[in-house]
Amino acid sequence: MNTEHVVRINSCGALVPLRDPHAQALALLEGESLHRLFRPDMNADYATLMDKIARGGGVVQLHDGEAVRSLAVWRAFHTTYCGLRFEIDDLVTDPDHRSKGHGATLLNWLETKALGLGCDTVTLNSATRRADAHRFYLRQRYEILGYHFSKSIRGGGAN
Repeated sequence: MNTEHVVRINSCGALVPLRDPHAQALALLEGESLHRLFRPDMNADYATLMDKIARGGGVVQLHDGEAVRSLAVWRAFHTTYCGLRFEIDDLVTDPDHRSKGHGATLLNWLETKALGLGCDTVTLNSATRRADAHRFYLRQRYEILGYHFSKSIRGGGAN
C-alpha cells in the first residue's frame, strides 16, 4: 500500500508524525476495526482497498493516545457544479467515544486540508437512516442541498 496517504492527528487536531511507511501501514491497520464497524461489508483486503480509494485523497485518523477514536476517508476532484470538490467518503467515530469532540476535530482538520488544496466545496453523503449524524453535520454548518441517488448495477445494495 502507498501509505503516504495515511495521516494521524491527536484529540486537539495536531499532526502526529508517522515517521516511515511501516508506521503508516501499522496505523492504517489499527483503524481497520473501527472502520469496519461502519462498513462491515468492505473488501477483505483492507489495505489494498484503502490504497485504491486514497488515490487523489487519503485517510485521516484521530488517535487519543490510546486508540483510533475517529477516522475519515477523503478525496479531491473537479466537478462541473461545485469546482474543486473535497469529498468525505466516510467519517466514523467510535460509538463508545462520541460526544467528546472527536468528530468536530476531524471535520476541522478535513476542512483545513480542503482549503490547503484549494478546494471550493466540502461534501459528504449520509444515509437517510442516520439521524444522529445529520444533527451533527447540521451543527457543524453543513447544509442539505439535495438528494444523492444510487442504483446498484452489479447486484448488492447501496450504502
